[in-house]
Amino acid sequence: MAVANGGASRRSRPNVLVTGTPGTGKTTTCSLLSEAAGLRHVNIGDLVREKSLHDGWDDDLECHVINEDLVCDELEDMMEEGGILVDYHGCDFFPERWFDLVVVLQTDNSILHDRLTSRGYTGSKLSNNIECEIFQVLLEEARESYKEDIVMPLRSDNVEDISRNVGTLTDWVNNWRPS
Repeated sequence: MAVANGGASRRSRPNVLVTGTPGTGKTTTCSLLSEAAGLRHVNIGDLVREKSLHDGWDDDLECHVINEDLVCDELEDMMEEGGILVDYHGCDFFPERWFDLVVVLQTDNSILHDRLTSRGYTGSKLSNNIECEIFQVLLEEARESYKEDIVMPLRSDNVEDISRNVGTLTDWVNNWRPS
């Protein structure tokens, strides 16, 4: 199990990053965890759209090109306060000091394919995301960006997995203590 506190001496509540390939259940998990553990859920995709924290639109990937500096500037104050649950499909640009736990959700490739297809993903957008999961790109990114003892990979194939993950993470949040 991941160790508490990645360097948060002033926070009274932990900050948690939930990452994973699109379709692994990040937003569902974060919504349930936010309610269960009393954390503030920040969906980076929504934040980028609402506050125009992007550099335009990528026609090939059909998404905004986020401006990582603007996103970090927007989050800085709330991250210092603590109690934040960040939901995003990447993790390597956030400052390491922000997070006490980094959760990487992982999903079976056939299940992920079905989820992404039902969202309308096709072509390179679909294949790129499936390849990302096959090669565990986000788990590797998390392990390269954060101390390994705060990185927690969790299986997220079905409702039972999500429920178990929310329980595990709620317990982790409730037992967290600042150092």
